[in-house]
Amino acid sequence: MTFLLDEIALATARLAEAGVPSPRTDAEEIAAFVHGVPRGRLHTVKDADFDALFWEGIARREAREPLQHITGRAYFRYLSLEVGPGVFVPRPETEVVAGWAIDRLREMDVASPVVVDLGTGSGAIALSIAQEVALAQVHAVEVDPVAYGWAKRNILEHGQGRTMLHPEDLTDCLQELNGKVDLVISNPPYIPPGAVPRDPEVRDYDPSRALYGSGKDGLDEVRAVERTARRLLRPGGFMAVEHADEQGNAVYWLFSEDNGWRDVRLRQDLTGRDRFVTARLGQE
Repeated sequence: MTFLLDEIALATARLAEAGVPSPRTDAEEIAAFVHGVPRGRLHTVKDADFDALFWEGIARREAREPLQHITGRAYFRYLSLEVGPGVFVPRPETEVVAGWAIDRLREMDVASPVVVDLGTGSGAIALSIAQEVALAQVHAVEVDPVAYGWAKRNILEHGQGRTMLHPEDLTDCLQELNGKVDLVISNPPYIPPGAVPRDPEVRDYDPSRALYGSGKDGLDEVRAVERTARRLLRPGGFMAVEHADEQGNAVYWLFSEDNGWRDVRLRQDLTGRDRFVTARLGQE
């Protein structure tokens, strides 16, 4: 047992006592970040090379600052993204939403599908689609200037020239693409006003603009996404929008047949909770 591994064990106990959900993993991630080695190589760090900045990182995590703010990175599907204050940290449940979209795009008989990600934040969804769907042309829309800056950095690193970033509002963006888009996807703000997220990492550190939706039910931004998707999609194009687990039925009914939607489905994440609604725009 090395000195660093002993310190990781002590840090794990401290983080567990603070209520951190994954104390061992987080202690190891912080140790790996501080010492510049992969988690699987922590045992190779010599005692003389131990860096006391490890305990600074542990103190920040103990105070429930997000791990991703400490390391400056968030992992999403096959990507490592830059994140920090002012941008929503992408969550594992959103990977399921992105995965559904990627599967639909791969099934399409379209050589170079056009995709729009409304409210891209860090760019996680848009960049995953660009990375995993050959020749996809992805348009990432983000009006918040701070989040836009994070998305720009990530697109410069991972965009492969097929991800275009637009500083526009999701309500009236990309008029030039009306009726030409194959798939629209969004993880908009949807927490109702007055509701308080349980996790301190979300409540105290994620930007409120990315969390709290407008309207009494918090779904006004989802309504805007529905209208914009209806404008942008070609006939037969697909839509996916994320929501809170208790909002599934309400979001489902926003995609009505009267507005041209077909094959509306309420879908679950890996924990079995209602997580996103998908739909297809009817053929003319």
